[in-house]
Amino acid sequence: MTTEPTLSADEFNAAVTAVTSAFGDPTRREIYLFVRDGADGITTAEVAERFDLHPNVARHHLEKLTGGGYLTVAIGPSDGGARPAGRPSKRYRAADVDHSLALPLRHDDVLANLLARALDALGPERAEVLADDVGYEYGRVLADRMEPGDGHRSARTAISAVADALTAHGFAAHAESDNDGLSIVSECCPFGDTATRYPHVVCALDRGMIRGMLAGLYGETSPRFEASRPDGDDHCVARV
Repeated sequence: MTTEPTLSADEFNAAVTAVTSAFGDPTRREIYLFVRDGADGITTAEVAERFDLHPNVARHHLEKLTGGGYLTVAIGPSDGGARPAGRPSKRYRAADVDHSLALPLRHDDVLANLLARALDALGPERAEVLADDVGYEYGRVLADRMEPGDGHRSARTAISAVADALTAHGFAAHAESDNDGLSIVSECCPFGDTATRYPHVVCALDRGMIRGMLAGLYGETSPRFEASRPDGDDHCVARV
């Protein structure tokens, strides 16, 4: 009989961080339940009216849930609110509960071994380029789910959304700001031993994801990666 491997301390902390980040606020929990019960999707205006919130506050809660993977967003018919006549509005729906509320993805041993052998066959340089490309493409897919259409966010809100998405993927990430600019700090790496064996490739995948999400949410940019857990640092830092 096969048993599920026990979560490591880092994986457990990442799972707790992901859920707490999304649902630690009681209003946000109620908003999630409200959206979940809306068969045709819920708009920002509807959330603001239902919970007596300023539209910007309602949008913040919705984007927090969307960035964490708990809601999906699509362009729908105009809600008749403050938008210009005929302009479509974003409609939020609950994502698959079984998927979005699960613990960080566990990597199957057979697939992990296959990945390791493939990386060995490619060689470090080609593998790193491929990982960056794959990460970038996946990041763009995530951004499209969070921000359908052509509208981009400010750098600050984009970075916060990227951190939320990374947290939902097991990175336990958060956004920081200081005199040197904005940064994304990841406290955990969900790739475990694979990151230890192939740090540059796994880090290239992470970098690609961040670049891809930022490209979709804000615009093409070149973050500086100043720290890395596989290299012995306490956390990973991407500064924008």
